[in-house]
Amino acid sequence: MDFKNTIFEDNKVIIQGVKNFNIKQILECGQCFRWEKISDNNYIIIAYRRVIEVIQNNDEVVILNSNEEDFKNIWKNYFDLERNYDEIKNVLAKDEILRKSVEFGYGIRILNQDPFEILISFIISARNSIPSIKKTVKKICEKWGDKVEYKGNEYYSFPTPNFIKNATLEEIQETGASFRSKYIVDTIKKVNEAIEVKEDMKVSPSKYEERPEILDFDLEYIKSLSDDECHIALQKFMGVGAKVADCIMLFSMAKHSSFPVDVWVKRAMIHFYVAPDVSLNKMRIFARDKFGALSGMAQQYLFYYARENKIEV
Repeated sequence: MDFKNTIFEDNKVIIQGVKNFNIKQILECGQCFRWEKISDNNYIIIAYRRVIEVIQNNDEVVILNSNEEDFKNIWKNYFDLERNYDEIKNVLAKDEILRKSVEFGYGIRILNQDPFEILISFIISARNSIPSIKKTVKKICEKWGDKVEYKGNEYYSFPTPNFIKNATLEEIQETGASFRSKYIVDTIKKVNEAIEVKEDMKVSPSKYEERPEILDFDLEYIKSLSDDECHIALQKFMGVGAKVADCIMLFSMAKHSSFPVDVWVKRAMIHFYVAPDVSLNKMRIFARDKFGALSGMAQQYLFYYARENKIEV
């Protein structure tokens, strides 16, 4: 995307001539839980310990409560603005069946979110509804996150691993995380241990030799792996199965060949492509073989189309 027409004003960024961008579709396609809707073209977003307001008028996107530095260092990548979605859509639309979903979700973009936030959020997502996920995540943020004020309202950032490291099982249960609470507590512990060993390594490089398994829970290391290795590695966290691993990979680790199969994607796959008795894993393999490196984008178009059109099997 050409940023020559991006204007930086006091506490405001105006991006002109934006293509393949619809803020409603981006936020409401199941990849993000930290937003509040004001209208179909106006949303509050909490990410990277900041609060922004995004207002879209056709091909002009205004980001309020931001500046040039944050736009270049955070929001340009967060909204995946440097990726050519015309090319992606042209490739995927060659599949006549998928073309309808691509045209319907024309403004979807894959957000690049924080891996720790997405790891915890999608552990919460297992067998859960989006309103319930949002509610639990919000409670976690209110208890352990930083307070950020915007237009007289209080918002809370998602806590860093260090901020939430002392959370007890009972405290996590109070957020409504239910049976997932023990998975969250274990994940917080393992992520913090990996961070601590990395810090110790700067002083004593032998620390990894003493505990090589710590790499299993180092999110930066996991992100650096190949797509298939990353998928396997993430499932070492308690509460992370194949679908949740795919979500974490796609929404925070830039692994675009991942293909999360939830209830809506399952319905879309049965509706468009496969027999009702095909297993979720076979659906995933089928999709990755069919869509290759763009499987994650295909998944987002299918999810949004299926849910918005209430596809039934």
